[in-house]
Amino acid sequence: MDLIPGLPNDVGLECLIRVPYNHFSSAASVCRSWKSEIDLPLFRNHRKSAGLSRRIVVMVQSHLDSNMNHGLRKYMITPVYRLSVYEPETGDWSELPPIPGFSDGLPYFCQIAPVGYNLVVMGGLSPENWEASNFVFVYNFVSATWRRGSDMPGSTRSFFGCASDNERRVFVGGGHDNEKNALRSGMMYDVADDRWVILPYMADERDECKGAFHRGKFYVIGGYNTSMQGKFGTSAEAFDVSTWRWDKKEDEFLGADTCPRTCVDGGDGVMCMYQDGVIVALDHSFKTRIPKDLDRVHCVIGCEGRLLAVGSVGFGKSHGVYVLDLKSHTWKKVETPEEYSGHVQSGCCLEI
Repeated sequence: MDLIPGLPNDVGLECLIRVPYNHFSSAASVCRSWKSEIDLPLFRNHRKSAGLSRRIVVMVQSHLDSNMNHGLRKYMITPVYRLSVYEPETGDWSELPPIPGFSDGLPYFCQIAPVGYNLVVMGGLSPENWEASNFVFVYNFVSATWRRGSDMPGSTRSFFGCASDNERRVFVGGGHDNEKNALRSGMMYDVADDRWVILPYMADERDECKGAFHRGKFYVIGGYNTSMQGKFGTSAEAFDVSTWRWDKKEDEFLGADTCPRTCVDGGDGVMCMYQDGVIVALDHSFKTRIPKDLDRVHCVIGCEGRLLAVGSVGFGKSHGVYVLDLKSHTWKKVETPEEYSGHVQSGCCLEI
C-alpha cells in the first residue's frame, strides 16, 4: 500500500518526514501504514540525515502559579513538579501531559532519560510521604501517550545515577536503599523489550552520584559511601557495554570533592560541570564564567554542542535559562515565560 495514494513511496516518505514532531500522533492515527512507518527506527534516521530532526529539552521543573502574588511567598510554597519542554529552534515552551496517577505532580528527584522517540521517567520520592518508588513510565512522542514500564528490580533506591545511550537502553547505578545504605549495584533497562538486566557491582558505593553516557560508556560519577554520609568523593567508574565490565576506577575524575549533579557530557568527548561560578571542562580545556545575572547554576543540560544552564537570579526570585555555545564560549539568554521560571531538578535533550 502506498504511503500517499498516487505518489511513489520514496516521495511519500519525503512528505511524511517533514511532519513536525508535535503532530506525529495525529499523523500516526491517519492509517496503519503511516503509523508503522513513523514507528520505524529508519524513519528517525531518515529525518536526521535530511536535517529535519529537532532537538527538544525536557526538564523536571516546579510549577509556578501565575495567579499568586509576586515575591517570596510565590516561590516558598510546597513545590509541584511537572515536565516542561523547551524547543531551542523556535523558543517555544510547553508541558507534557501528567503521568497517569501523578496529576498532582511528579515524585521529587525522579530521573529522566531520552531513548529514541521516548522519554523514560523513573524513581523518586512521593510528595505526600517521601517514600521511595521503583516505578518506570515511558512517554512516546509518536503516540503522545504514557505507558507503565517494568519497575526497577530489587529494593527501592533513591538518588541514583541515571543515563541512556539515547537509542534503546537506560542505565542506573548507585544511590541508597530504604535504610540509607549507599549502593554499589547497577542495572540496565531495555526500553523496547521492557526488560531489566542486572550489571556487575561497581568498585565503590555511590550515593547521590551522577550518571552520564560519555564516550560510549555509562559513567557513575562522584557520590559517597555509607560511612562518609554527605562527604563527596572525586572518583568515577565507567561501565563498558561491549565488555560487560567496569573499567578501572578514575580516582581524580572530578578534581575536587564536590556534588556531581551538574556533570554532563558536553559532546566532542568533553565532560563539563558547574563549579563556583564557572562552567568548566573536566579535561581543563576551558572554563567560562556564568552570566552575571545568575547567582548560581542548579542544573546543566547537554544539547549537541551547547549547554543549557538553569540557575537562580536572586533569593526567592525566578530561575533563568542561558545557553552556552561550546565553540565560541558565548552565552545567550533564553526568553522564559513566567510559568516556566521555576526550579529545575534535572533535564535531558532528545533528538526527534
